[in-house]
Amino acid sequence: MNMFFFFFDENSKKQDYTNASEAILSVIKKLMDGVMDNVLFKHPFIAEDFSKDKPLYAALVPNEIWKGSHFERRFTTPFGKAWQSLAVAVGKTYYGQCGQEVKVEGLVGKESLRRIQEVLNKLETRELTPDWNEELKYIIDGGGEPVPVTVNCDILATDKDTGKTYAFELKGPLPNSDQTKVSKEKMFKLLAMQGHPVDSAFFALPYNPYRLKENYSWNLPARWFDMKHDPCVLIGEETWDRIGGEGTYQFFIDEVNKLGKHYKDRIYREYLGINPPEGFDFDTLR
Repeated sequence: MNMFFFFFDENSKKQDYTNASEAILSVIKKLMDGVMDNVLFKHPFIAEDFSKDKPLYAALVPNEIWKGSHFERRFTTPFGKAWQSLAVAVGKTYYGQCGQEVKVEGLVGKESLRRIQEVLNKLETRELTPDWNEELKYIIDGGGEPVPVTVNCDILATDKDTGKTYAFELKGPLPNSDQTKVSKEKMFKLLAMQGHPVDSAFFALPYNPYRLKENYSWNLPARWFDMKHDPCVLIGEETWDRIGGEGTYQFFIDEVNKLGKHYKDRIYREYLGINPPEGFDFDTLR
């Protein structure tokens, strides 16, 4: 098996968009309904209580600001793993088997493990410029006495038709340096394992704040990957089309924007107690 090519025939599999739609909607609706239930009923913002607890804050800043902050805290916590949940949902409809935080155990040669640390150290000190294919070949060629290794994959999918397994290190669109380094080490270990339990491994970002891949310029992960050219790096549309099949990204955007209008309307009316302003649904995911 050639370990250095990461692409398969996209036409050989077709996404079932009905199932993908149901999967996407189910995940987002469950999260948003939980948030609404929390802020409206379980833990509502009560101005009188806030004024008693933080009289200085209440005296200086309007309650509407604190009410928004109250909502934000109860929104960001459950949505912290939203990307992973969505990836698992669409991955199951496309591959057949897909899980989150999955452990992969295997044997990696002692010299390969040493070379992994060597490469990472040289990238950190900038003695090397990131080049995924060259680095991976050097590491796999190391071999040596087998050592047991366990890797915890963010997302692991197995294609029910081909039997191939794909690992995704799914991070936020602006990952920090440390988490990127950890992801790269995990990917090296997965692909250096004897018996090849994982066929391909990817560093995947759910969306691109710079819109085009050639414009991606967040410099922290660039110490570890060539973000524009390494074949293992997926950003935005590439990520979702790889996890869920061609067309999944645009389909995902369409579904999110439909739900966004509904929940924004509810938040204005039920939480803030005001009518939605004109153009309230102008901001959409693109």
